[in-house]
Amino acid sequence: MSKIRKKDALDFHEFPTPGKIEVRPTKTLSTQHDLALAYSPGVAEPCLAIAENKEDVYKYTSKGNLVGVISNGTAVLGLGNIGPEASKPVMEGKGVLFKKFAGIDVFDIEIDETDPDEFIKIVKSLEPTFGGINLEDIKAPESFKIETELKEKMNIPVMHDDQHGTAIISSAALLNALEVVGKKIEEIKIVVSGAGGAAIACTDLYVKMGARKENILMLDSRGVITKDRENLDPMKAQYAADTKLKTLSEAIKGADMFLGLSMGNIMNADDLLSMADNPIVFALSNPDPEIPYDLAMRTREDVVMATGRSDHPNQVNNVLGFPYIFRGALDVRATGINEEMKLAAVRALAEMTKLPVPDAVTKAYGSESIKFGKDYLIPKPLDPRLIASISSAVAKAAIDSGVARATISDWDEYKMKLEERLGMGQRIISRLASRAKKDLQRLVFAEGDRLSILKAAQLVIDEGVAIPILLGNKEKIQELIKENELDLDCEIIDTYHQREKRMVYADTLFQKRQRKGMTLREAQRLMIDRNYYGAMMVELGDADALISGLSNDYPNTIKPALQIIGMEPGLSRVAGMYIIRNQKGTYFLADTTVNVNPDKEALLNIIELTHRAVRFFDFEPRMAMLSYSSFGSAKGELPTKAAEAVAMAKDKWPEMIIDGEMQANVALNPELMAKSYPFSELNGKAVNTLIFPNLASGNIAYKLLMEIGSSEAIGPVLMGMNKPVHVLQRGSSVREIFNMATIAAVDAIQSKSRKAI
Repeated sequence: MSKIRKKDALDFHEFPTPGKIEVRPTKTLSTQHDLALAYSPGVAEPCLAIAENKEDVYKYTSKGNLVGVISNGTAVLGLGNIGPEASKPVMEGKGVLFKKFAGIDVFDIEIDETDPDEFIKIVKSLEPTFGGINLEDIKAPESFKIETELKEKMNIPVMHDDQHGTAIISSAALLNALEVVGKKIEEIKIVVSGAGGAAIACTDLYVKMGARKENILMLDSRGVITKDRENLDPMKAQYAADTKLKTLSEAIKGADMFLGLSMGNIMNADDLLSMADNPIVFALSNPDPEIPYDLAMRTREDVVMATGRSDHPNQVNNVLGFPYIFRGALDVRATGINEEMKLAAVRALAEMTKLPVPDAVTKAYGSESIKFGKDYLIPKPLDPRLIASISSAVAKAAIDSGVARATISDWDEYKMKLEERLGMGQRIISRLASRAKKDLQRLVFAEGDRLSILKAAQLVIDEGVAIPILLGNKEKIQELIKENELDLDCEIIDTYHQREKRMVYADTLFQKRQRKGMTLREAQRLMIDRNYYGAMMVELGDADALISGLSNDYPNTIKPALQIIGMEPGLSRVAGMYIIRNQKGTYFLADTTVNVNPDKEALLNIIELTHRAVRFFDFEPRMAMLSYSSFGSAKGELPTKAAEAVAMAKDKWPEMIIDGEMQANVALNPELMAKSYPFSELNGKAVNTLIFPNLASGNIAYKLLMEIGSSEAIGPVLMGMNKPVHVLQRGSSVREIFNMATIAAVDAIQSKSRKAI
């Protein structure tokens, strides 16, 4: 955990704008007409529609994606009763997490009221504004009363996250911990240190999962809660035990599981040693756990431990739950968050932990490998799969349990929409993956002895999008598979030991290149090279697509493929395209990787290839030819060849939507286009495809967008080969390799289809 300095934290919250959130309009408000639609008189129409049918509020306003994060600041985590004003930075922070992880908008509301009945009245009155209510940092026992009554009185989801968020995440961790140690929940003895809202909510959920109350001992600041204790509040009373045990040290002897939601350093090494074999310890107090992690690890090798801290394994972090639970609840307009929905979230979290971890997650957490076991009981907070997994499980549980007012018929489409909230790139790949699964293609990976390739190949198999073939040293590959506990069952080919096949391949290469200076001996030597061997596999039908380039320069990877497979008939060159996604939309950029300074005929080829590639991704291309000039405003070689290429394209493909030459801001600014160049064919059409006049401009543009433009990228997509070959960016992540494999698989399907016609 990085050190947090006071000044850094204060500056972060003050500059450049005080606070962490702001409100932005979702509609363009650039003209008087826009303002008239947004407010008076246009706003009257949705008002009247909602007055006639209240459910239309979800149709015409942001209510369906708006959560109120509400607190009175009486129990701010780690800070106590600091009051509503002082709690506002925390509530704003909660809003940031809702937005980042689930695309949910938030108004944070800090209420200066400690009387629970008055607090309930205030929050109840806010129901017309919000699609859901997230209660936060309200002290017990008042928090129980407030949440219970608001759930009864309100017709929207209400959840006190301090209680139920911790309960859901820790329950998922407990299910997996029990599997790791080989114990059953109905048989384990549980000791709970703490009797506040979170501790009781956790214990309640454990009971719903099968834990027995007679096996649970709960402690508060006075010790073990026993039946002979007087004046117990109802929430504690349900866990009062018939026992003479009083202290934590007495209660914990022989316990299988310890849950701490109380205070730091109250458990010592002797307490831990007195627990049963393979003890499960969830010491969740922050910043100091009930027993220090390092002490616990030194004391017992068999302990399975979770904390609330990010610098230790198994962080029980509420961000794993609340954004996605509310997302699923909002999407079906649930009237509440019930036990079925909570348990669905628990099961989804537990099951997801057992799946292979994306490479982006391992990199984010500085780990070579993250896999299910005692140090990985629950997913990491930055795992991009959480939204689709948990939100869909919660939404389905809401529908099945009868609290949903809207339904979902196509769950695959719903998951794609969830992914779209966090990035269009994954929606594109999800759509292609659906196609790839219908006709599995054989993908040969030339760098099969690289761990990231192996992980991607594992993902290819797990997702069922293709059949991988690995080139490389068989012993090394099998050793990597074993070391990293991959379940990778696919063909491995060591080109060095394939002499007979190499000779056949070399003869074919010699026939292709004998009049271009290549000897048979040289062809035989080249066939040991995996890029040559892999390209020949595709050429002769032993594989359907080649993927390479992770550790090679782009030109050196393309060269063997061009010599063996070549370009499509009728083309004079190949080209590269990147897909860039940011808040403004999805854009296709070409040529970004191949042609240094294409002439007008080469630009015409690039236009044709890009037009077809954009359609491959199910977008209708609206193309702008870029330059430093707009429609003749400046002279020079670049604008001249760009304009001539566009004229040739219009003449050859009259139906193509393309114009230029033009500057990038003209292409991407509809208002500027309409005002200055109303004659353009792109006027009134949102440009989504940008053709660059040379490699320098294209390459620089996409790399700038990736690094400082808050953009995500898919690519490079190699266009124009006679059979599918795709070149990875050097150092691509596992997810990027998988994305390229999915593209290659569908490219192979379509390539065969074109050749069959």
